[in-house]
Amino acid sequence: MTCPAPARNPRYDVLFEPVKIGPVTARNRFYAVPHAAGMTNSMPHMRAAFRETKAEGGWGVVCSGYVSIDPSSDDTPLPCATLWDDEDIRSHALMTEAVHKHGALAGVELWHGGGSVMNRTSRVAPLSPSGTSWMATHVNFMGNQRPRSMEPQDIRQVLDWQAQAARRAQRAGFDIVYVYAGMGYLPYEFLLPDWNRRTDAYGGSVENRVRFVRQLLEVTHEAVAGKCAVALRISLEELRARPSAVAPSEAHEVVGLLAQLPDLWDVKLDSSPTDCSPSRFSAEGSHEPVIEFVKKLTTRPVVGVGRFTSPDAMVGQIRRGVLDLIGGARPSIADPFLPRKIDQGREQDIRECIGCNICISSWHDSVPVRCTQNPTIGEEWRRGWHPERIAPAASDGSILIIGAGPAGLECALSLGRRGYAVTVAEAAEDIGGRLRFETRLPGLAGWGRVLDWRRGQLEQLPNVTLYRGNRLAAEDILELGNTHVVIATGSRWARLLYSPLELPVGGLEGVNVYTPDDVAAGAAIEGPVVIYDFDNYYMGSVLAEHLAKSGQHVSYVTPAGHASAWAVMTNEQPQIHRALFTAGIAVHTLSRVANFESEELTLVNQFTTAERRLPCRSLLIVGARTANDSLHGALCARPDDLRRAGIISVTRIGDAAAPGAIVHAVYSGHRYARELDADRANLTCRRDAPLATMADRP
Repeated sequence: MTCPAPARNPRYDVLFEPVKIGPVTARNRFYAVPHAAGMTNSMPHMRAAFRETKAEGGWGVVCSGYVSIDPSSDDTPLPCATLWDDEDIRSHALMTEAVHKHGALAGVELWHGGGSVMNRTSRVAPLSPSGTSWMATHVNFMGNQRPRSMEPQDIRQVLDWQAQAARRAQRAGFDIVYVYAGMGYLPYEFLLPDWNRRTDAYGGSVENRVRFVRQLLEVTHEAVAGKCAVALRISLEELRARPSAVAPSEAHEVVGLLAQLPDLWDVKLDSSPTDCSPSRFSAEGSHEPVIEFVKKLTTRPVVGVGRFTSPDAMVGQIRRGVLDLIGGARPSIADPFLPRKIDQGREQDIRECIGCNICISSWHDSVPVRCTQNPTIGEEWRRGWHPERIAPAASDGSILIIGAGPAGLECALSLGRRGYAVTVAEAAEDIGGRLRFETRLPGLAGWGRVLDWRRGQLEQLPNVTLYRGNRLAAEDILELGNTHVVIATGSRWARLLYSPLELPVGGLEGVNVYTPDDVAAGAAIEGPVVIYDFDNYYMGSVLAEHLAKSGQHVSYVTPAGHASAWAVMTNEQPQIHRALFTAGIAVHTLSRVANFESEELTLVNQFTTAERRLPCRSLLIVGARTANDSLHGALCARPDDLRRAGIISVTRIGDAAAPGAIVHAVYSGHRYARELDADRANLTCRRDAPLATMADRP
């Protein structure tokens, strides 16, 4: 007797109502908003497969990332797509055809970066309303080319570029065409007097400043001739904070002036660190205080984001009149099948976004998107990985996994889904590895979803057995009779220092020298405490907060130019500096620890010989990590014993192979599971390439 499939909870029926957007209709309220994914015209097949997976997963609308309308909007080396001429149409058509195949609408975010781009490749002088330039502090956005002030003919030309791109978008098969007035880009620049110092009809009053956006909407409507919906994506955070003589804020005034002109309002915040704030600093639905007024001023449907993963939170947004469509960028990456799982009554199976923003770091790195929760993302075409399907077992082999951290759990789950007999041995009394400690640190509780989801999924697999409190030695493993052994024993923090060559060197031992492993083990650390961070990600700053909250006097030292310097890639750096300031933690940048004795720390400037001293009773080094791979070494040293025991392979995964972030551990475990017993000839990673242009053809 087969059990009936679970039915959708009637409480969520409202999420599956169709929504009319101008001349088109979305099949439900799930809207995968535009977001960068590192896959542009240079990777058209990867881009199409990536977006197609969302459509297959039930999203009613699936949008592209930002698409440049002219070479004067060139964001390289950041990965932006283009619709500069007819040759670009075929590349985008791959995506729209793939999305339409699953009954979803396809949207395109037409974009001009204005004074926020450097045009490094095109070498065209950027444009801005008054010649104002974004003087970024993030090196990825720095440059020496300044924009020129736009003349009236420049405005007319941009309007023409928008119209031409809109027509091309329609020919490429898009159903929704955007005007993008957000995130510091050209139309947004006209809205803010900080950018716009014009004295003509485009500057001064709000009515004048909104004129360019109005004209962009008008020419887009004219270009698509009623065959596509026209959406306005607009940032409202800064405008909401500015008073207006005729409305509660300038944001209210702008929305009121444009209320019925777009077919859809896509509302967001102004900067990436606030619009895509990490879970460490912002909860689900954090946009609502800024954007909740929009639906009161327009009859057009409104979409917005807020890292929505809870269907109850989504329904709340609809019922309370905040949004008409539930926007998803990060949640649609973590689980492209989120809508389908809600529709099927499988909310417990949703792979919820943890808000770590590793996906955003991939855009800053100019590479295809990656995700801590979803290791298949970006690999749909390149490796043929699907988030919900995996090949069945190719042998009757059994696998023993040593360690139940992120890598071991992902490996066990994926192997279990393939049908292998899997045993997991965890030395600790509970599973989770590094997550057991890290999720207790300030702001990181949401990262526990990595563990919770995998634990819940593993409980549904009878072919996976998990033993806690089971520390195995090499001799034990040889006696268990498994075919394959996977070592997922993690890594440990080292008491190494940092050299002028920017390498971990030497070592510093002593009763008052600690690493994060000691904090995790419950060491009693006395103040004043100095955190010495050259790991440059979250751990140093979050431990500083943790110790400060326990009442210790804490200082933070780093050889980098900022606290948690790499966290600028994940949008966390501004909030981290604010959090350290609020906690009363002094930050010392460009500084190396040279000596520690007599409760005093000697610091040396990273670029000079200048020294200074800090009082320090306890030094906590957050720097290099080394793999816990001794068990792997012990087994590999006994090849004859392995052969007699019937063990075909011994493999390290995750931090036990190469220490990294949680995303690397999860990916490593998943890849091992996908590739076990696979034909080596089929494991090549396909290389994508731009579609040939007319100029390339004989």
